[in-house]
Amino acid sequence: MRTATVVGGGPAGLMAAEVLARAGVSVTVLDRMPSPARKLLLAGHGGLNITHSEDREPFLARYGSSADRLAPMLAMFTPDDLRAWCASLGEPTFVGSSGRVFPESFRATPLVRAWLARLGELGVRIERRQRWTGWADEGLEVEAVDGTRAVVSADATLFALGGASWPRLGSDGSWVDAFVDRGVTVSPLRPANVGLRVAWTDVFADRFEGVPLKSVSLTVGDVTTRGDAMLTRTGIEGGPVYAIGAAVRAGLDADGRCTLLVDLRPTVPADDLADRLRRRRPKDSSSTWMRRTLALDPAAIGLLREAVGRDLPDDPDAMAALIKAVPVEVTGTMPIDRAISSAGGIAWSEVDESLMLRRLPGTFVAGEMLDWEAPTGGYLLQASFATGVVAARGALAWLGR
Repeated sequence: MRTATVVGGGPAGLMAAEVLARAGVSVTVLDRMPSPARKLLLAGHGGLNITHSEDREPFLARYGSSADRLAPMLAMFTPDDLRAWCASLGEPTFVGSSGRVFPESFRATPLVRAWLARLGELGVRIERRQRWTGWADEGLEVEAVDGTRAVVSADATLFALGGASWPRLGSDGSWVDAFVDRGVTVSPLRPANVGLRVAWTDVFADRFEGVPLKSVSLTVGDVTTRGDAMLTRTGIEGGPVYAIGAAVRAGLDADGRCTLLVDLRPTVPADDLADRLRRRRPKDSSSTWMRRTLALDPAAIGLLREAVGRDLPDDPDAMAALIKAVPVEVTGTMPIDRAISSAGGIAWSEVDESLMLRRLPGTFVAGEMLDWEAPTGGYLLQASFATGVVAARGALAWLGR
């Protein structure tokens, strides 16, 4: 019987293990943590957003510069395939109002429990607390929690070690040096889907920490996103913030700072805003003026003052222009251990269409180890599962060559 070793027990690794085992391969999964799928369980803590129901073209656009490379993989294992897979584990899914897809139980725990039971029935062995430390002549060097070392060999090897976010759950990016030593090009791992640093004044931070900016749009360069953002003591975070992360990083790389433009009323043209603002009553304060004519809440008004100082423009046209593009100076991102995911990883040029490393025949990679990124909303998990399927099928082709 052919054998395969999967290093990493996250979504990509476990999906690869299932595909391999279904084809009759003897599979061993090595995971450094006491239990597998910990990041998946964390992702489902507030409701497991497993994928998205968006049409294919806008769906692919979420993957930015990696869309062309991921497109055939996302066609091989589609969101519909992922939903059918969930249903086969007794966890049918539903589409939420935002288009996001969730298990009907809304939780990750039942799905993971059923999945591990299936893997056991397929004969997959999951070796816990086993840390991969590098290559030996005969195979993979592995260290147990008690310091015991061993060499593991197999006919094919598949790595799914994740990026460098949430290191306490096992993916700390420690694999990078070993791959670089083997000549594999790895783009630096950087925080993605992460909060941005802004040097708020103490007055603003004290009052609005933890307060949302509702239904705003955010623009960096030619990239715009929309939704609810959350003000923090040290900056701003939330779905629309995460979605412009790549553009923010590009701006920060260029000159060390980046201007984020916040549109507080994205559905209302500037001319209409100015017309409403001309209805100001003589005795209205600036705050009353904003609240009465445009229904701006205190956080939005506070952001306007933070941008230009205490005195807001009295001219309706100038005020409307400011509301449509409040400048917020971003000084950096939160660190990678505070990120939901990471950008960077093994360069696409290092793998073939089956995700086999060109420099290491018989060795495949999947998931966040590869150099791609995506916003939250189900896109991260979908691509992780899909690359796991592709890498496993590539390994099957290798084993049957």
